[in-house]
Amino acid sequence: MFTGLVEETGKVVECLVEAHTAKLSLIAPLTHRGAKLGDSVAINGCCLTVVEIKGNRLAFDAVPETLRRTNLGALSPGDRVNLERPLQIGARLGGHFVQGHIDGVGRIIDVTPDENAVIIEVEIPTELRRYFIPK
Repeated sequence: MFTGLVEETGKVVECLVEAHTAKLSLIAPLTHRGAKLGDSVAINGCCLTVVEIKGNRLAFDAVPETLRRTNLGALSPGDRVNLERPLQIGARLGGHFVQGHIDGVGRIIDVTPDENAVIIEVEIPTELRRYFIPK
């Protein structure tokens, strides 16, 4: 479980997309601290499992379902990704309960500055619209 609040941005070192999987390696200065093999990490909101640790680099495998439903397979070295470590029981909850399971990808259709904020309008895939409320 996650809060949905980004803890840091990581930098993609490698994204090897093959026929049925992708291996994603990132530099994660904060997220790598205390990380263990098998830990969950939210990458751009998607929950993936740590499969390799080398210094401040973490590696993850992404299966075809993940590649179909996220932008992770389209990443290139140098791209930045949002990272969040999972919730710890008893820790302060500053966001919402988020599982990190992704059902689709939206498309940004408009970005409008609004005083000290930005309004981002996202087109939602038709098959997922029934799960959303205007906000």
